[in-house]
Amino acid sequence: MAVSDSKRILVVDDDMSLTRLISEALRTRFQCEVDATPNPEYAFELALKKRYRVFVFDFSMPMIDGAMLFALIGKVYNHVNPPLLVPPLILISGRGDEARAQELMKEIGVRGFLPKPFAMNRLMEKVREVAPELEAASGE
Repeated sequence: MAVSDSKRILVVDDDMSLTRLISEALRTRFQCEVDATPNPEYAFELALKKRYRVFVFDFSMPMIDGAMLFALIGKVYNHVNPPLLVPPLILISGRGDEARAQELMKEIGVRGFLPKPFAMNRLMEKVREVAPELEAASGE
């Protein structure tokens, strides 16, 4: 796996200002590449073209929510040859859909849930938990 592949994060949130904040924070903290988009369809295309180490998806977006997007990517990754490893997902959500979130936390690959507003360092901690090598690679 190329270094660039293991150091790329995909952020999807329909709140553009938050998306920018998250991207900046991730880049600064982990010196990694971050692709960010408010558009789940575009995120899906990106996930098919590139390899990511972590996904950070907004849970409640119009049309396709973060969980649905994750499921769609997972289906595709599992059906290519050889199957691709689906990166761990951290869900962020502005809605108090705790029950649904708890359900999702049981799904393979869903590794974190942060209700908005959250402190940015909480998200950085989550990313570090699911991808500890990112921090090691950033030379800290």
